[in-house]
Parts: sequence; C-alpha cells; structure tokens
Amino acid sequence: MEIIDIFFNAEVMRKAFPILLRGLLNTVLLGLAAIVFGGMLGVAICLVRLYAPRPLRLLALVYIDILRAIPVLVVLILVYYALPFVGITMSSFMAATIALSLVLAAYTAEVVRAGIEAVPKGQFEASEALGLSFFVTMRHVVLPQAVRIMIPPLASYSVAIIKDTSLASVVAMNDLLKQATDAQALFANPTPLLAAAVIYIAILWPLVRFTGWLEQHYRRGYQR
Repeated sequence: MEIIDIFFNAEVMRKAFPILLRGLLNTVLLGLAAIVFGGMLGVAICLVRLYAPRPLRLLALVYIDILRAIPVLVVLILVYYALPFVGITMSSFMAATIALSLVLAAYTAEVVRAGIEAVPKGQFEASEALGLSFFVTMRHVVLPQAVRIMIPPLASYSVAIIKDTSLASVVAMNDLLKQATDAQALFANPTPLLAAAVIYIAILWPLVRFTGWLEQHYRRGYQR
C-alpha cells in the first residue's frame, strides 16, 4: 500500500490533473505548430536543394546536414539562450517552435527530395513538352506521385517531433513535462510524473501504430 500511495496517489492525481491538462494543451499546440512550419520550410528547402542555382543548393545542403547532425536540445538552447546576446529575445513557446521547426525542416527536405527523385524523369519531360510551368508540374504531376513515398517517413518524423516537445521544459515552457515536474514538487509526490508518462503513451502509442500502418499500406500500394 505504501508503494501505491507514493506512485499512484489518487488525491494527488485529482489535484494535479488540471495542471497536467494545461501542460498537455501547450504540448499539443507546440507539436502542431512545429509540424506545420517545419513541413512548409522543409518543402521550400528541398526545392532550393534541387532546383536553385548552385550556391543556394550548397547552402541548402549545408543546412540539412548541420540540422540533422545537431541534437534538438542543442538547437533549442541556442535559440533561447544565445540569440538574446544579439538582441533577439522571444518567449519559450516561440523559441521551442522555431527550434523544432528548424530540425523537422531538415528531415522533411530530405524526405521530399527522395520522393521527388523517385518520380521517373519522363514525367518531367512530358510536362515540359506540354508547356506546363514548374509549379504546375510540381503540384499536379510530380508531388501527387511522390506523396506515396513521402507520407510514411514524414509521419514518423512528426511523431518524433511531438516526443521532442518534452525538451521545451528546459527553456521553462509550461508543457506537459514541465507542469508534471512542477506538480511533483508542489505535492512532494511522483504521481504527476507517472500520470504525464501515461498521457504521453496514450497520445503517442496510437500515432506510432498509425505510422506503422501507413508504411504497410503504402508499401502494398507501391508493390501493386
């Protein structure tokens, strides 16, 4: 019974639950913002990487390699703690959104590049012969074919970014983990931390299974 009172205290859980819900809302908002902005930035970087003049292509390649090599936590700390030295200050939510978006954009750019390059070159040549513009070709010809290859890894990286939102607690953002640690300190009981872990599992486990289903689904469709 003592173990249950320590780790699964119902009274502490009742008091801490509203605090955890506020943190969960911030976690969800941060994850969605990072996925949206990181996805858009990644597509733009990919197009620069493939079709821009050579100097810009090299810059895009350097960006992709560096951001994929640096740990997310390091990027987050640099954005939040280093930029104020050059006069750029921002909220913890904004800093976390920028950091996660920058990292996700690097991975997204590589996934989109692989998808575009998997489309047969004849599709590009046929579009050019029909007089289609570059953007029309990408929107109506290339990307619809490439999306089958792109969706599973993009979904996987999106789930990974949602998990990485827990790092935002390092910059004092009131995400789920930060609220759980604050509640743990407030009530002098680890029950809020265990509750936060259960919430993460409840959210991320279905997403992990969904990405696995996507991989199987699109693999079967591609083989047909």
